[in-house]
Amino acid sequence: MMIKLNHIQKRYNSRAGFVYVLQQINLAIEEGEFATIMGPSGAGKTTLLNIIGMLDGEWEGEYFLDHNPVHELKPKQRMALNRRYIGFVFQNFNLLDSLTVYENLEAPLSYRNVKSSERASIVCDTLDRFGIVGKKDLYPSQLSGGQQQLVGVARAVVASPKLILADEPTGNLHSSQGKDVMTLLKKLNREGTTIIQVTHNEGYAAYGNRIIKLKDGWQDGEVIIGQSARKE
Repeated sequence: MMIKLNHIQKRYNSRAGFVYVLQQINLAIEEGEFATIMGPSGAGKTTLLNIIGMLDGEWEGEYFLDHNPVHELKPKQRMALNRRYIGFVFQNFNLLDSLTVYENLEAPLSYRNVKSSERASIVCDTLDRFGIVGKKDLYPSQLSGGQQQLVGVARAVVASPKLILADEPTGNLHSSQGKDVMTLLKKLNREGTTIIQVTHNEGYAAYGNRIIKLKDGWQDGEVIIGQSARKE
């Protein structure tokens, strides 16, 4: 089991009392799954993704990542686990504007203390794999939206994470660019990477094998796509 969430809750304190963003989320994701989180605006999709990605540490419940008890770990330990396991793909690309494409890909490796000699080889292999060798010395502002997202996906996988979290990865792209990104994510999943995406697009959700529905912070059922997904 890659991910196990037990009774996850997220709440804010307001003048009127506690406001719950997520309530009693119980979820299991198998290694190698491609799962999609869907729901209306305000359903808690991005909040749940941020908890899984350990970008949000203020929540209640139990969270196991590859049998590691995240809920018992200190912030530094969670960050180390994050860097070892997870790659992120963001809707707004989140590339570092002051760095070239090459340097953007190199950054996650430096965070993981990969030796500089190894970093060069890994980055060059990734540039070649994604067909962006000719863009390596360009800055994000010199790239189209589709090219920026391609670099964003390349950055997410450069350190060979076991898990990719994609938050509306096609939200700012034209339909043809969006399909290219989804095809790429599907290819990575077939190669063994576990993927969890948030999307509003039912067509893109169909690239995965399971849809997890949220509504008003609660689980609102799920849909199994094809025969490869497993029910709990």
